[in-house]
Amino acid sequence: MAKITDRQMTAKPGASDKWLSEVAIWGHGSLVARITPSGERLFYFRYTNGSSERVTFPIGTYSRDGSEGTMTLAEAGLRAKELAGLHKSGIKDVKQHLEAEEAARAASRDAELARIAAAEAVAKAAAARLAARKTVQDLFDHWAKVDLINRKDGGDEVRRMFNKDVLPRLGALPLDEVRKGHITEVTDALLARGVNRMAKLIFSLMRQMFRFAVDRDLLNHDPTASIRKSKIGGKDVERDRVLSEGEICLLARQAPNAGLLPSTEAAIWIALSTCCRIGELMNARWENIDLKAGSWVIPAEDSKNGKAHSVTLSKFAIHQFKIVEAFSGKSQWCYPNTKDTGPVCSKTVTKQLGDRQRQPDQGILNNRSAKAQALILKGGKWTPHDLRRTGATLMTALGVLPEVAERCLNHTEENKVKRTYQRHSYTKEMAGAWLVLGQHLEQLTQRVPSWPGDAPQASKMGAP
Repeated sequence: MAKITDRQMTAKPGASDKWLSEVAIWGHGSLVARITPSGERLFYFRYTNGSSERVTFPIGTYSRDGSEGTMTLAEAGLRAKELAGLHKSGIKDVKQHLEAEEAARAASRDAELARIAAAEAVAKAAAARLAARKTVQDLFDHWAKVDLINRKDGGDEVRRMFNKDVLPRLGALPLDEVRKGHITEVTDALLARGVNRMAKLIFSLMRQMFRFAVDRDLLNHDPTASIRKSKIGGKDVERDRVLSEGEICLLARQAPNAGLLPSTEAAIWIALSTCCRIGELMNARWENIDLKAGSWVIPAEDSKNGKAHSVTLSKFAIHQFKIVEAFSGKSQWCYPNTKDTGPVCSKTVTKQLGDRQRQPDQGILNNRSAKAQALILKGGKWTPHDLRRTGATLMTALGVLPEVAERCLNHTEENKVKRTYQRHSYTKEMAGAWLVLGQHLEQLTQRVPSWPGDAPQASKMGAP
């Protein structure tokens, strides 16, 4: 049987099918070509199956150049020989064998596609679960909206602390993955900076936040529960720093040369003469101050115990407020921020005073005051809150009843019985206490001793 040629395959079609054939492997099948009247040129593999039936099995379409989806004559010959080889190997039902192989491949492809689809579904579900998991940042945002918003500053100070020291470390962490070690990682970083009190404060705030999450079933377990606060930076030590009269005299000489703004220097003496909290002073508005009448009303929203507090201003305190008034201009705030959109940060004065009480071996902080030792006193570091304590101590040393001094501090009576049944306002006694304190401070600040030899002996409290 002769070989099929390209010339035969490209001949013009006739009125009926034209068949051509060549042996692939003798006795095991042939390559057959068919040219239809319409011009189709098709290849077949012809063989005898296991039932002795003659089978003509299509294997492709002819083209001379073997363009896409077609076969050259040579390619058709090779395919026919492959199939004849199967037949020779004992596979008599070639068509069924090929169909079974294709079915198996299709099943394998379908299985693989199903596996890939299942894996993608699992991955998407895992991603969805991960996306749905609450992170520490999500918890903080929720806590801020529900709880922090009710604080006097709307939670601004807590947001500042968390944005600086907590969320950069824990914010992206899923809630259910937070462990004890993550909490101590935050506090250890603060302790390494030497801010032990801040470490304790932030730890307490984190505990509040995680307990908030437990209360709302956002978390099953509070990761701070097994951490003792006393282990964060050691045991709290109650401050009892009180400036002596000699230190007050010296402070009057040091303050003008400490590089402070006039209003900041005045804040020292206002805090000392009114026994106010520094935050109450920083938030003060002129609408609540009457310098002619000598009164300052600290509204409930600015006081720690949520109760309005009326302060009688001595001549000494009035003089200091006039210095502040001259510096604040037409602002509604005594201590406006740079944009005059509200008061300055409540820690502004505290930081400025602290910057000027650094020991020589501590150096000078970047972009801070160069007069790092300007306000150091012999009795040790002091804060605005110590001025409040000093003012109350001076009052009692000057003969003011301790109960009156406590009222000047706007402390809430701890004894429930007294709080319930003793309703005397002590308004006159408090006014007298502030006036006596102001007169005494005026005398002390006019004494400008050389340190320490000529420091005046204190009449009540004792010089340092």
